[in-house]
Amino acid sequence: MPTDNDSQQPAISFIGAGNMARAILGGLIANGYNPEKIWASAPEDSHLQALRNDFGIFTTTDNRHCAQQADILILAVKPQVMADVCRDLASVVQNTRPLSVSIAAGLDTATLGGWLGGGAPVVRCMPNTPSLVGEGASALYATDDVGEEERESVTQIFESIGLAIWLDDEQMMHAVTALSGSGPAYCFMVLESLESAATEAGLEPEMARKLAIQTMSGAARMAGQSDDDPAQLRRNVMSPGGTTERAIQVFEEGGLRSLIKRAYDAARIRSAELSEQLKKSL
Repeated sequence: MPTDNDSQQPAISFIGAGNMARAILGGLIANGYNPEKIWASAPEDSHLQALRNDFGIFTTTDNRHCAQQADILILAVKPQVMADVCRDLASVVQNTRPLSVSIAAGLDTATLGGWLGGGAPVVRCMPNTPSLVGEGASALYATDDVGEEERESVTQIFESIGLAIWLDDEQMMHAVTALSGSGPAYCFMVLESLESAATEAGLEPEMARKLAIQTMSGAARMAGQSDDDPAQLRRNVMSPGGTTERAIQVFEEGGLRSLIKRAYDAARIRSAELSEQLKKSL
């Protein structure tokens, strides 16, 4: 996805123009992608107007026309309507053979490929909500029909909104969902709890929130840049008999590790359940 030669950039079409599509669009444009190589469709033109104004891309209310422009077709509609959307686009996909990329949770590549008429290269992506601020974590899985050049193009698309990693086993999407998909909510709950505790101790709520946010943000950045693993980084903060050691003892005695594991497993199992329920309902 080079930026020094627009003619080499694959044409990208978004079917659906919600928050995640907008985040990806913003990341692409911010990283130098030619807006004239991008299309987006949505049922209502009023929803598309902001995208035209903000990014200068092409828009249409006709999904088929949008798909016809694509080298890479990003399917960004809700899982509940994906079957109808894909079946409507199947004739176009079979004729033009774009790389289809789904960001709908819970729908596997076999199901998506079948709706698109079979034999089409498909990539499944699990992004998360921090993608909206360019700090996302996206897991990707490709069918055997997807070539290395196509994988590289998809990697660069999702790296425009954060981290992008490839999975070898599609079943691991449930493990990813429980980690990075649901993970932001875990972090927000810790922030909420720290803010509440500090406020009860006398800090002004705004000050408590700012300090909690910066502490978590700084710790995450430090972990990302350090050669030490999280356990060693934790030990580096702790002094014998100090405040951090005392707090960590409370966490250990309260079974925090076990609780996090139980919560993670519950989310992973629920992801698999919802995926099966979704397929049966469509």
